[in-house]
Amino acid sequence: MSVSTEDNLSRIYTINLGKARLTPRYRRTDRVVNMIREFARKHMKSNEVKLDQELNRHVWKRGKAHPPRRLRVRMTKDEDGIVIISPYEEAVKKEHDISSASDEQAESKPEQEPLPVAEKVREEKPEEQPEAEETELTTTKKGTKKSKAKSKRVKKARSGK
Repeated sequence: MSVSTEDNLSRIYTINLGKARLTPRYRRTDRVVNMIREFARKHMKSNEVKLDQELNRHVWKRGKAHPPRRLRVRMTKDEDGIVIISPYEEAVKKEHDISSASDEQAESKPEQEPLPVAEKVREEKPEEQPEAEETELTTTKKGTKKSKAKSKRVKKARSGK
């Protein structure tokens, strides 16, 4: 799992952060950041650890009380002994985006083909919309929303009494 280059050491880890649930809710994400730093210090054997901005955003995305339970990260140690932690999926997505972008360019060169039968059928479906209009919502006196069809039934029932 480790990739060594002449300058730095790079490893990919999955960090289990489930024990952060033991801390009070208002401090959980702070604890997760500390757990990531502790994990990096232990496994990369360096005291200087930096979190990538994108990883930090990912950890804090759901707020202070609901951090992720596990993270897949890439830890890179440079020649100065500084460990930089970044999300692992980032590298995989970049490779995938580059290959898909080249595929899209190759596909976009040929002229546009005529629409398949399925897309022609989709164009004909808007004629069926009058049925959908009956299910539009109306607001009642109380502020609740009901479908027009239901409100018509209710009016008929009241007038029949």
